[in-house]
Amino acid sequence: MIISIFKQILFFITLFTALSVFSQEVPTPDTTIKVPDTTLINNNIKVDNRDTLVGGLDTAIAKDTLLNGNSLNTTGADTSRAKANALEAAINSSSDSSWMDYRNNTIHFFGNAKIKYEDFELTADYIRIENNSKLLFASGSYDHSHRYRGRPIFKTQTEPPTTTDSLYYNFNSKKGKVFGTFSEVEGGFIQARQLKKNEFDEASIKDAMYSTCNLPEPHTHFGIHISRGVVTEKNIVTGPSYLVIEDVPFPFITIPFGFFPKMNKRASGFLFPTFGEDYTRGFFMRDIGWYVGFNDYWDTEIRGSLYSKGSYEGSVRARYRKNYKYDGGFSLRYANTRNGVEGTPGYKPQQDFNITWNHSQRQEANPGTTFSASVNVGTGSYYSQTAAGGTYDYDQITRNSMSSSISYGKIFGDGRFNFTSSLSHRQDISAGTIYLELPSFNLNMTSFNPFDSKDRIGEQKWFQRINVGYSLQGRNSIDSKESELFKSETLKKFRNGLQHNIPISLSLNALKFFQFNSSINYSERWYFQTIRKGLDNTAGGYVQVIDTVPGFSRAYDYSLSSGLSTKIYGMKEFKGKLAAIRHVITPSVNFNYRPDFSDERFGFYRRYQDANGNENLYSIYENSVFGGPGMGESMGIGFSVDNNLEAKVRSESDSTGFKKIQLLQGLSFNGNYNFVADSFKLSNINFSGRTSFFEQKLGINFNGSFDPYQYDAINNRRVNKYSIENGALARLVSFGLSMDYSLNSEAAKNRNKNIDALNEGSENMNQDQRQQLSRISSDPNAFVDFNIPWNVAASFSFYYSKPGVISSVTSTLNLYGDVNLTPKWKVQYNTGYDFKAEKITLTQFNIYRDLHCWDMSFGWIPFGTYRSYTFTLRVKASILQDLKLSKRNDYYNSF
Repeated sequence: MIISIFKQILFFITLFTALSVFSQEVPTPDTTIKVPDTTLINNNIKVDNRDTLVGGLDTAIAKDTLLNGNSLNTTGADTSRAKANALEAAINSSSDSSWMDYRNNTIHFFGNAKIKYEDFELTADYIRIENNSKLLFASGSYDHSHRYRGRPIFKTQTEPPTTTDSLYYNFNSKKGKVFGTFSEVEGGFIQARQLKKNEFDEASIKDAMYSTCNLPEPHTHFGIHISRGVVTEKNIVTGPSYLVIEDVPFPFITIPFGFFPKMNKRASGFLFPTFGEDYTRGFFMRDIGWYVGFNDYWDTEIRGSLYSKGSYEGSVRARYRKNYKYDGGFSLRYANTRNGVEGTPGYKPQQDFNITWNHSQRQEANPGTTFSASVNVGTGSYYSQTAAGGTYDYDQITRNSMSSSISYGKIFGDGRFNFTSSLSHRQDISAGTIYLELPSFNLNMTSFNPFDSKDRIGEQKWFQRINVGYSLQGRNSIDSKESELFKSETLKKFRNGLQHNIPISLSLNALKFFQFNSSINYSERWYFQTIRKGLDNTAGGYVQVIDTVPGFSRAYDYSLSSGLSTKIYGMKEFKGKLAAIRHVITPSVNFNYRPDFSDERFGFYRRYQDANGNENLYSIYENSVFGGPGMGESMGIGFSVDNNLEAKVRSESDSTGFKKIQLLQGLSFNGNYNFVADSFKLSNINFSGRTSFFEQKLGINFNGSFDPYQYDAINNRRVNKYSIENGALARLVSFGLSMDYSLNSEAAKNRNKNIDALNEGSENMNQDQRQQLSRISSDPNAFVDFNIPWNVAASFSFYYSKPGVISSVTSTLNLYGDVNLTPKWKVQYNTGYDFKAEKITLTQFNIYRDLHCWDMSFGWIPFGTYRSYTFTLRVKASILQDLKLSKRNDYYNSF
C-alpha cells in the first residue's frame, strides 16, 4: 500500500479501496440524461444506431464482439418466459406490457420491466432483448416533465444492486457495458461515464469521478478524477488521476498510475495524526498510530501523542464482535503530563492511566444466562490532566466520579431461582477514595404459597394466600484512598459477609372497600469477624482502640407490619367551560413493630468506658457490609396520604366533547409515630408533588419536610414540644423546587425520535461514536437538527434548608436553545446563572453550517476556566472521518 505524508494522497488510497464496491446501489437524483432515441413506427421499435449516451459521450458498440444465435421464443403478453437453444437457463421476465417484433426477432418490455437469467437480475422502465445476437439493452424513459426515470438496476447473487443510466449485456459472453453508473462507498460517491465488465468479473472504468457529494454535479466538491482504471477481484490498477476541488482540476497533484491490493477484509494501515497547540502543553502531534485488522471479528488501533513541552500520551483500543453472540471494546490509555515552565515544581511529570471495557451479550446467544461489562477505572486526575484524552469534553473534564460493573446472571431450577454476581467499583475523584466489591452476589427465589394446593377448586382461603420468599446476598468490599489501594496493609481490610432474607406476606380484601396487608420480615447475617472497643493506656493518656476479632458470628433481626389502604373518590360537576373536577385520595395506615436488639439478651451490643469515664454502647458489627441489628425498640403507626386532582373541560376539538387536564398529578404526605420512643415520638412530615401546565410544556416538581417540634434557637437544639402549642402547625426545614419549560415542544419530541433511531444502529458503532451518542442523549444542545427551526427552553432549580438556626438557599437558572438563521445555518446557545455564587455558569455558543456533503462548526466558550474556541470542517462520509480541518485555541488549565 502506498503511504504519503500528504492527507490528499491518503484520500487517493481511500478512493482506490472504495472502488472495490462499485456495485452498491445509491438512489440518483433526477437529472436530464441522453439515452438512445426510440420511436414506435408501425408497431416496430426502431433504435437509433448512433447510441448517443451519458453526458453527450458518443459510444459505438462493436457488433462483431457480440455473438449471434438462434431465435428467442416467448409466450404471454405481460409476463413471458423464454429460452433460446444456446442459452444455459430460462429467462424469466415480467412487465406492465410487452411486444414481440417477429421481423427482427426482438422482444420489448415496457414499464416496471424485470428480467432474471441465472444469477443475473435486472429491472428497468424499458428492456429490449435481441434474440439473434443474444444482446440485452436496458434504459429508463422520460416522463411528462422530461425527467429521466426508471433507471436500470441490476444485481447478482454475489454483488449488491447497482443503478445506471443504461446498459448492454450479452447472455453468451456474459460481458456488459454500463453507462452512467453511480455507487456509494460508506458515504463517498463514485460516478463513471463508462464501465465494462467481462466474463472474468473484471471491470474497466473510464472518466470516473470520486466525491463526497451525492449530486451528479457536486456543488461542494472535493474529489479525484480518474481517466481510466481496471478493477479485479484482488487488485486495482489506475491510470492518471488528479485532485479536483470545486470543479477546478489540480493536475500538478497527480498520480500517473497506481497499483493497489484490493482488500475484501479489514487491512492494517497508518493512522494520520492531528496537529495543533495546547495552552499548557505546547504544540502537539496527536493520535498518530497504526490500525491492525486481525480478522473479521477483531481489530485494534495503537495511537500516541507528543507535546512540545515534554508531555506524551499513548493508547491501545480494541474492538471485537461475534454476530448474534456478543460484542464489545477495550481501551488502555496512559499519559505523562508536564505543566508549567521547565525548572519549576509544576513541571514535574504526573503519570495517569485509564482503562475502559464494555461488553454485551445477545439474549439469543445463551438463553437464561447473561454476561455484561461496563468498566471505567483509572487515576482520578486523568480526565482533568489530559483534557479528557484530547477531546476537551467539558462533562468528562469536570466529572467527579467513575464506576464499573462486571456482572453475570443465570436463571435455573425451571425459572424459580435467579443468580447474579458482579464485580464493581466506585471512585470519588474529588475525595480520592475508591470503593470495591470483589465480588457481590445475589440468589433470589420466586415467592410461593406454601399452604396452597395444586388441586384446589375455587377461590383461595385466607391461609392459602400466605406468600413466602427467600433471598441470599454476599459481599466482599473495601474502602480505601486511591493512593493506598495496592498496599499490603490496605488489602487486609476487606469486609465480607452473607445476608439471608425471608419475607412472609398476606394480602386480603377487608370490608369490601379496604385492602389489608400484613408482613413479617426476618433477616439473618453471617460475618467472619467482629470488633471490640476499649482503651489503651499510652504516654499521652488513654486512647480508644478498636480490635478486630476473627471468627464466625451470627446476627439476626425481624419486624412486623400490618396496614389498611383504600381509595376515596370525589366529583364536583359545573356548568360552562369547566365540566367537572375529580379528586382521588389514597390514604393508608400501618402498624409496625421491631424489638430492641441492643438488649443484652441478644449479645449484639457491648458496653465500654471512654477516657472520660462515660459508659457507651456499641455494636460489635459496626462498619460491617450489611450493618447490625438496629438499636432501640420501635412500635408505631405509619401513615400516608396521596392526592390526585384533574379537571374535565368541554372541548369542540376532541371527538368525545371533553378534554382532561391534570391539575395535580401527585401530592403525598407521610410520617410515623413511635409509641415506645422516649422523646420525639412523631417523625418529620415529608411531602412531595408534581404537576404540569400549558399542555405539559411547563413541568413542576417539589418536595420538602416539616418538623412538628419546637426549636430552641438559644441553645441550638430541638425541644420535645409540638410547634402547635405555640400556635404554629409545623416548622419547614427543607423545600426543593424544579421547573423546566420549552416554547417548542416539537424540538424535544424530534430529538428523542432521532436518538431512538441512532440507538437502533449503536451496535455497529465504535467506542468514540458510542460516547458521542451518550453525550447527545444527556445534553440537549449536543444534537443538531436543522428540521427544527427554533427552540427556546429554560430550567430552574431551588433548594431551601433550615434544620436549625442557620438556613441555606441555592438556586440556578439555565437557558438553552437554538435558532436557524437560514435553512443551512444554525446557532446554539447554553448558559445559566448561579444565584448563590452570583456568577454565570458555563456559557457556550455553537454555530453550524450544513455544506451538504461537509459539516462546518464553530464553538466558543467566551469566559471561565475552560474558555476556548474551536473550528471544525469535516466530511460527512464515514469512511473519510480523518479528513477534517480543526483549529482550536483554548485556555485549558490556565488558572
